[in-house]
Amino acid sequence: MKSRGLSEFLGEVIGTFTLILLGDGVVANVGLAPRLASPAYNWNTITIGWAFAVIVAVYVSAGVSGAHLNPAVTIALAVKRGFSWSKVPTYILGQFVGAFLGALGVYLVYMEGLQAAGMPNVWCTGPGSVFGQAFWGGTGGGSVGAYSLVNASIAEIVGTAVLLMGVLASGDERNLGLKFNMGPFLVGGTVLAVGLSLGGPSGYAINPARDLGPRIFGALVGTQGLFDGIYWLVAPVIMPIIGGILGAVIYDALVTAQLPPKKD
Repeated sequence: MKSRGLSEFLGEVIGTFTLILLGDGVVANVGLAPRLASPAYNWNTITIGWAFAVIVAVYVSAGVSGAHLNPAVTIALAVKRGFSWSKVPTYILGQFVGAFLGALGVYLVYMEGLQAAGMPNVWCTGPGSVFGQAFWGGTGGGSVGAYSLVNASIAEIVGTAVLLMGVLASGDERNLGLKFNMGPFLVGGTVLAVGLSLGGPSGYAINPARDLGPRIFGALVGTQGLFDGIYWLVAPVIMPIIGGILGAVIYDALVTAQLPPKKD
């Protein structure tokens, strides 16, 4: 790995580490409710926490690697933006390493609470996550039950497509043209919007590394059921890649192609 490749690898590691440390950290904070009674925390807390996790992570690493932090973003940029395919494995490896280490960070911060709660799933989406059953013992009132794998997969495709449209818009000088390095706020806002509006059926992984890296860590520290069935591979890993490419295609067809030429 050449020096520039190593720098980009490390940029993706530290960026994705930050993303998971803060993102899964808010999930652990909500589930364990260490400071307030459980009703004080809700889905809004989680979505806002994840949004700011994205913002901080992008600011931390964008100057080094461009802050992809997501295999779906890396692959979509390779398909539609000329990102070198030779760099794709390095970026994705960095993202998975960073995600795994981020989960380790969450474990170290919340270790005693997690152990007392029986090592619940704060790591990843899908069956067994905190959104299915709260750590404080009750299930959510008024729940309509679980969504199917098909429904969750559709949600992941649509959510990741919206994410890629936000990512591409954030750096598109021919569009509104964000000033003063405000792009990370649009990306974080997009993640917030996806979580609030589209995140219910699947928990909005919208990032294979974000889901699978912590899932592996969770299994190693004793969280049960993380790899039961096929859900773990389909909805949070395969579908975001499809959705990311779809989002880039839609953006280019319906936005890029319609924008006026860039003024000199």
